[in-house]
Amino acid sequence: MAVPKRKTSSSKKNMRRSHHSLKDINVIIDKESGEPRLSHKIDKSTGMYKGRQILKTKSKQTS
Repeated sequence: MAVPKRKTSSSKKNMRRSHHSLKDINVIIDKESGEPRLSHKIDKSTGMYKGRQILKTKSKQTS
């Protein structure tokens, strides 16, 4: 079984873990609807992505 020859110092341990931090999510304001959404994702309220209609939106029907 492999066993470390020396104790890993707290400095080296923290340097190794420097990439483990949480990243901020990239929330943008949509140009068409003005609602916040994630970048590179379809706007679910309008169904648009990069100026093209991707999803058909359901219209509200009154009965």
